[in-house]
Amino acid sequence: WESRTRKMHAMAQEETALLTPQELGEAPRGTQRYFKSALVFSALLLASLVLLLLGKSGLGMQILALEEKWNADAYAEDKVDAAVRKKLGVKRPHVIMILADDYGWANLGIHRGGWSPEQRQAKAEVHTPNLDRLIRTGILLDRHYSYKICSPSRSALQSGRFGQHVNSVNTGVTYWNPADNVSGYAGIPRNMTGIAQKMKQGGYRTHMVGKWDAGMATPEQTPYGMGYESWLGYFQHANDYWQESMPLASTGNIDVCLNKYRDFSLYNSTYRAGVTKEIAAELGCTVDVRHSQRVEENIESQVNITGCLVRDTDYCLPDSCYEEAMFNKYALDIIENHNQAEPLFLFYAFHLLHSPLQIPQSYIDKIDEVVARHGGQPFDSQNRRLYAAMTLYMDEMVGKLVDALVRKGMWEDTLVIFMADNGGPVYEPGAANNHPLKGGKYSDWEGGVRTNAFVSGGSVPAHRRGQVYEGIVSIADWYATLSSIAGVPYYDFAAAKANSYLKENGLPLLPPVDGRTQLANVLLNRPARDELQLSEYALLEWPFKLVRGKQPYSFYQGELYPNCSTISKLSTEGPLFYDAHVFGLPLLLSTNETVQEELTKTVDCGDRGCLYHVQMDPGEHVNLADVPGYQKILFKMNLKLNEMNKRNFNPNRGEPALQACVQGAELGAYYGPFVFQENFYEGVNLDIEEELQAKLNIKEVTLLNETLTENNEEYITNFTESYGLLDLINGNNTHLDVCFEGDLTTVAVFK
Repeated sequence: WESRTRKMHAMAQEETALLTPQELGEAPRGTQRYFKSALVFSALLLASLVLLLLGKSGLGMQILALEEKWNADAYAEDKVDAAVRKKLGVKRPHVIMILADDYGWANLGIHRGGWSPEQRQAKAEVHTPNLDRLIRTGILLDRHYSYKICSPSRSALQSGRFGQHVNSVNTGVTYWNPADNVSGYAGIPRNMTGIAQKMKQGGYRTHMVGKWDAGMATPEQTPYGMGYESWLGYFQHANDYWQESMPLASTGNIDVCLNKYRDFSLYNSTYRAGVTKEIAAELGCTVDVRHSQRVEENIESQVNITGCLVRDTDYCLPDSCYEEAMFNKYALDIIENHNQAEPLFLFYAFHLLHSPLQIPQSYIDKIDEVVARHGGQPFDSQNRRLYAAMTLYMDEMVGKLVDALVRKGMWEDTLVIFMADNGGPVYEPGAANNHPLKGGKYSDWEGGVRTNAFVSGGSVPAHRRGQVYEGIVSIADWYATLSSIAGVPYYDFAAAKANSYLKENGLPLLPPVDGRTQLANVLLNRPARDELQLSEYALLEWPFKLVRGKQPYSFYQGELYPNCSTISKLSTEGPLFYDAHVFGLPLLLSTNETVQEELTKTVDCGDRGCLYHVQMDPGEHVNLADVPGYQKILFKMNLKLNEMNKRNFNPNRGEPALQACVQGAELGAYYGPFVFQENFYEGVNLDIEEELQAKLNIKEVTLLNETLTENNEEYITNFTESYGLLDLINGNNTHLDVCFEGDLTTVAVFK
């Protein structure tokens, strides 16, 4: 008890210190009260220890009972997992956690089979030999679930909470609510402990490459602030693969910074700022990407699919300037320079396969050669071809990671965890395929929330390799699972302490960790979860699933999707992307609700809901809601979801903030933290030309924000019309996809 209490107290202090904003500048409102509570908690813990050692009951036993209540699940599950690992001979491994973005169920080779002409063609197009090999030597997680869109899933992964308990919306990174200094921003609240912080407490070295999409407003919400010693990547839903800029094709948004800045940063103990030309050269990109900050050139992509400038097609960027190439080089350097005496935690978050669909020409040529070699016909859809080429690229990058671990002698002590953040996007130009599952990203159908996932590596016991685990796993479970591997409790001390301040100030309380340790369950092939709230509209209660409300993209894709038939009907039937925004307001495909729903293939399950037996009917074909004998199940699941929704976390995250744009300008036109950011940045050195450009940018975005304050809707309407934004996302844009056979090098993204 003494050792355990001291360990908990030390971890509580460490988590609190990691999140303390005082080191970063001005402390937020209520910070002093917050730390007084921490001191009281510490004193009570020490008092309980003294009383316990003296054989007294009273206060000491009460505090220990309270501590037991808080930590019972965490300690019980950690104990079981530790015992299982010891029995199976599993050491504390290096952990390589890989997250694919917008990865379609049917775009993984192992999910392809059959001998019909369409199935043979599909097998020829989907080429993932490295991932397939890792699955054959690992454990396929057949029922791995995430949230239906990017940011909530990534927030769940990092915080251990279900998406609806941490961040249920894709809020833009510039949002800020000054009245709530804990949760009044996009992404994970400042006072939640991240998984990298837990791994660090367990003695791991922690590094990250790639997409974050879990908050940016404050330093504590960045990967560096949440425990990663180093990070190379970007903050938002996506960026341009060649220039790291923010055209409409990347996020579907025009922000209050006019999309003028690049989203590409490097954070570590000595440097925290944008990726300059010099840093890019160290990562392999030795040429100028020629990004322009002119507004009219940031609406659409400034480069085409294969990296050639639209305004100068003779200027083409080399493959080494492709963003994923730089990510991979950085990750390989981390592995190469790692001290094997220390456990490594590397989080590799691909940009692939999120739009915009861009890829080096060499990989378009390579996928064409692969398809022909396997007896397939040429692609009939530009986007299906690009998505296949990007999938091949991602697979090869994973292969390079494995090769590096083998060369370093680390593979036999490594656990690889691979997953996707949500189902594949089936709107155009998302171009994923979730066949035979229904729906895709943005929907609660299986195609939107059941994701590709597996574990592999030398740490997987030999007798479990090549097996399938059919138990339910949530993306939030990795937080508790990795905490257990690191030997630390997954209870979030910092969030618990923050709640006293939040309650006192009438602000939303931070929910506890939802994730549960799953390592023992996977290794012993022992299903543990039989219930999982997928969102505020969906509940999985094995083997039944309840889906309520309006669900977009409610259709089946078929073996080969998208195809020429899809493309020919885009303008009248969709499916089109519906989540575009201009300065925070939605950009609708149609002001007619019926037409909007037709273009997004929306189905309404209503408040009563649709009910499916997903074990016998994984494609969700048969709605049991009106079938006799299932009414009681439907009623009980509705009651349960209603009760669960009372605990959903919906803080006021504020409005787009000018401060984000001013800070971005001062960084040299890069996105970054803009609240409590004093003394955070290191290495920002603008030359005279860059300082002048920063002043011009500040003047321009300030004028924009003043205009939006005075005349919001009228200005947005005029801006939308003058730049033809609706034409870029609706089905009349013939370049959303092309029924095309031949060379694609001159076809631009949204151009």
